[in-house]
Amino acid sequence: MPKNIIVTGGCGFIGSNFVHYVAKNHPETHVTVLDALTYAGNIENIKGLPADRVEFVHGNICDAELLDKIVPGHDAIVHYAAESHNDNSIADPEPFIQSNIVGTYRLLEAARKYDVRYHQISTDEVYGDLALDDSHRFTPESPYRPSSPYSSSKASADMLVRAWHRTYGLKTTISNCSNNYGPYQHVEKFIPRQVTNILDGIRPKLYGNGLNVRDWIHTEDHSSAVWAILTKGRIGETYLIGANGERNNLDVLHDILRVMGQPEDAFDWVRDRPGHDRRYAIDPTKLMTELGWKPKHTDFESGLKQTIQWYTDNEDWWRPAKAATEAKYKKQGQ
Repeated sequence: MPKNIIVTGGCGFIGSNFVHYVAKNHPETHVTVLDALTYAGNIENIKGLPADRVEFVHGNICDAELLDKIVPGHDAIVHYAAESHNDNSIADPEPFIQSNIVGTYRLLEAARKYDVRYHQISTDEVYGDLALDDSHRFTPESPYRPSSPYSSSKASADMLVRAWHRTYGLKTTISNCSNNYGPYQHVEKFIPRQVTNILDGIRPKLYGNGLNVRDWIHTEDHSSAVWAILTKGRIGETYLIGANGERNNLDVLHDILRVMGQPEDAFDWVRDRPGHDRRYAIDPTKLMTELGWKPKHTDFESGLKQTIQWYTDNEDWWRPAKAATEAKYKKQGQ
């Protein structure tokens, strides 16, 4: 059981939810949050957590000198920090190369130097996509076929983690997760963008024909799975995190519109994203059988209602980023 962990990107969406999960469920563990507070990181995301158990350090994972100061004395690094939005990676790949590849390298070197357990948070997008009529799902043995600058940078990072384990004996694990939803997600992402548009009286927008399939998981389930891997996972192994939540984008938007009292056709179509992956689907069998993990939020509509209510109740949280986000999308024609 780790006593002192570093959570990189702990002020971002899934990182901050993990910090909340640890603070709530594992009070014996101290968390050091390392976050550069880029546009996707918000210090408000960890506000109110006990100061004696959650410490914040403002800094960049690429800063080797800073890592030399904070890594010693910790049992583990859980690496969430990443540039993660596909549209942004298409418009400007460079930040993704720096953060996702160079940043991962710096963390691996620090973990090697100070003999610290390392867990890599990755994405199902490294596997590319599946055909809509394909019954298969991604497994830990699936070949990597990334298709965007974002997924390519995450695939590169995963390969570094595997190399540092095999070459240097670093105690590592990797988890590849499907699409997360829940509180504290930036308004540039699919579900919060649609929800906040409706709250603002703006018609939502949907890429292409809306039939692209994503495998949705509530961020609390992601957090519990990461903790299980961190504490019980086999060193050197990869685990896929999913909750059997496949839904196409059109159905998700219809769900959002219905829950928010809008007609199901109250949205506009926009041109598809370049290289848009068709379908992601995770097979979490290894995680469930080896580590005994099970998702808690298995009713998507119930989790979606809770998420919509959170954005409805927390306008002060998302409002500052909304105008700039929509201006950027408008410039991209989306």
